[in-house]
Amino acid sequence: MAIDTVVVVVMLWASISLRLGEVYVPDLERVWIFFAAPAIVILSFAKMGMYRAVIHYIEIKALWTVFLSVSLATVFFGVLLLFVNPYGVPRSSIIIFWLALNVFVGGGRLWLRWVLSPNVRKGRSTNVVIYGAGEAGVQLLDIFRHSLDFFPVAFIDDDVNKVGREVAGLHVYRVEDMDSLIQGYDIRQVLLAIPSLDQGRKRILVDRLESYPVQVRILPSVSEIAHGKVQISDVRDVKVEDLLGRSSVSPDAALLEENVCGKNVMVTGAGGSIGAELCRQALKLKPSRLVLFERSEFSLYKIEQELSTKIFDSDLEIELVPILGSVVDHRRMKQVCDVFGIQTLYHAAAYKHVPLVEFNPIEGIQNNVFGTYHAARAAVDSTVERFVLISTDKAVRPTNVMGASKRLAELVLQAMAQETDSTCFCMVRFGNVLGSSGSVIPLFQKQIKDGGPVTVTHPEITRYFMTIPEAAQLVIQAGAMAKGGDVFVLDMGEPVKIDDLAKKMIHLSGLSVKDEANPEGDIEIKFTGLRPGEKLYEELLIGDNVIGSKHPLIMTADEEMLPMHELEEILDQLDQACREFNVDTIRKILLRSEVGYKPQCDIKDLTYPYVPLLDK
Repeated sequence: MAIDTVVVVVMLWASISLRLGEVYVPDLERVWIFFAAPAIVILSFAKMGMYRAVIHYIEIKALWTVFLSVSLATVFFGVLLLFVNPYGVPRSSIIIFWLALNVFVGGGRLWLRWVLSPNVRKGRSTNVVIYGAGEAGVQLLDIFRHSLDFFPVAFIDDDVNKVGREVAGLHVYRVEDMDSLIQGYDIRQVLLAIPSLDQGRKRILVDRLESYPVQVRILPSVSEIAHGKVQISDVRDVKVEDLLGRSSVSPDAALLEENVCGKNVMVTGAGGSIGAELCRQALKLKPSRLVLFERSEFSLYKIEQELSTKIFDSDLEIELVPILGSVVDHRRMKQVCDVFGIQTLYHAAAYKHVPLVEFNPIEGIQNNVFGTYHAARAAVDSTVERFVLISTDKAVRPTNVMGASKRLAELVLQAMAQETDSTCFCMVRFGNVLGSSGSVIPLFQKQIKDGGPVTVTHPEITRYFMTIPEAAQLVIQAGAMAKGGDVFVLDMGEPVKIDDLAKKMIHLSGLSVKDEANPEGDIEIKFTGLRPGEKLYEELLIGDNVIGSKHPLIMTADEEMLPMHELEEILDQLDQACREFNVDTIRKILLRSEVGYKPQCDIKDLTYPYVPLLDK
């Protein structure tokens, strides 16, 4: 009100002076108009609600209210002058007064809004560029203008019709202009504001931005912000799944429900990365009973608490049964299958870390091979309808004990499938899943956060990656297509070079790689050498015989198998060697079996010096 009072007095004096063509000096008889004008204007503004608005959140549409208020006040003031008719005050000066008030009252409020905005009052935390000048980008820009975290300075967009124009007050540039933007505005981050992007397109955009020294971050969708699901503080770093080479395919609802909906389902290894996600996915499909079988008390407690909360919150009529036990215990497995009437069993229990199994080959064989054997026997004895084994790409031409044990587990199911019609056996083979325990991704993130170095075993090492939820959904769908003894292989997309992945993660964190070409860089990449049993390249197929299925991401491999009598002879030898703690004999059995085991070094040359002593 004080500011408006000053503005009204000054504008009235300036309007009369402008109309007269000279500096207006009112005498005592006419000075009252400089008290009447602000009184009328302030009263009009108050009645129109202009003093209820919070200035630093005022919108452009408020200018319409200013126009109406100024017009109303000017009319009243003009009528007053018409009746009083003070000599020396031209009536035409009222028009100039009306125009000046509109400009200075409306413009003054917008200027104050800018002055009082958080970015001006408290400093610009981070200069950012918004990638995407569409509706989502504009709405997010408006939010950022009231944010202390980000100060948007420009848009970049691929649409040639937008480049060079202004959108919501910001200039739109091309991606190729990033260098000049970085130098001119000290850009630290690029925020992707295109929530409708699919995975493939997102990867292309991220690849284009990778060469620039900026941190690339992804924004939540506008609908999520509007519905209060997330806050602007949830702006997240680019995740590795954003860098995958393909987009996910929508699951087939009929395949998902076939073996789960309304049935008694059990998941072994329910507390592990894949096992836990299988439980989550199964819960969504509303089984009649879900049995969680796990040997780790803590892991079982965690997943049981998580699922119990979901069942309670969603008011689901699902019986959740947490069972402590080992898959190596045949009697325990059969008892659980019998008591709870298991119809579908997902066998995810396994030791999967290559170096650890290489160090502990006896436990690896016991859990992965004999655990699968006893679980499968229990399934047959209890007439379980469907048994799905979670396998791995490391089972293909294995160079380590873990891979060899998983290939033997596959052979066990293939042999059993030939001997029984009561239980349908199948296995699903895929590569690394993102975010699993022991995954390289969290390790890289921690190393980058700590300032490096980032450790990679070999410059040429490559791996396939898939998200855990997608892998679990595909496992359930593949199991529904099984006819008996099937080896399903998931389409993992393009293999990822781990060295390139490390570089991308460094660049997308807004840092640079420190190497010979850039000695002043931020993060160094060190090569530590292949670990025991580790391969440079992973494969998903043993032979070339592979056919598609009704699902575009699931293939069926036609691979050789062993008859049960030959397989049992190998299992008997392995069992005896395990009982005698004879690691050397285990290795020899694996070498002469039909699993394609080809170790990269002699047992005595392993990095772990104690392995040869464990048979004594």
